[in-house]
Amino acid sequence: MGVGFAVEDGVVSIGQVGVRLEGGDGGISGWKLAGVGSTDIDGLPTDKAGGALVADEATQASREHPNGALHVDHLVVFTPQLGRTIRALEDAGIELRRVREPDEPGPPVRQGFFRLGEVILEVVENPQAEGPARFWGITLAVADIDRCAELMGEKLGEVHDAVQPGRRIATVRREAGLGVPVALITT
Repeated sequence: MGVGFAVEDGVVSIGQVGVRLEGGDGGISGWKLAGVGSTDIDGLPTDKAGGALVADEATQASREHPNGALHVDHLVVFTPQLGRTIRALEDAGIELRRVREPDEPGPPVRQGFFRLGEVILEVVENPQAEGPARFWGITLAVADIDRCAELMGEKLGEVHDAVQPGRRIATVRREAGLGVPVALITT
């Protein structure tokens, strides 16, 4: 079914991404990036990581998770000023791949997309927000979204077509108690 996940020293490895889960009020509190020139990324708590943008072999050793999680598909950041956040990411050495305008298919918002190894960084503009950019949510690619819907029952929203052609997506409901918005998407 794929890579699945492994846990070592409090780090959950999902595909090539290591995620440290900590108690508290939820949310994504920061990240480590390898190969960046700056950690001053529009208010996003950032540490430099040594090596490549992937988990090491020890944390990649996996066991199959019942939900069939394969990898982190994308990480979502909200910002009041898309241009400002794009400049900060580019100044750190992260290349902008595309800007999606509100008149394109999908939600009526501006979004910037970056590639971080196997992960897509999606930066969403919310002009009503104030302050620096902030981490918002995460999307996991799964082997079988219909199986996930069976396993999760009412804790998973309706499975529907994603913006990306040929893919399907569902949002984990708040009642699941994950502390951060999570969506599941087909590969």
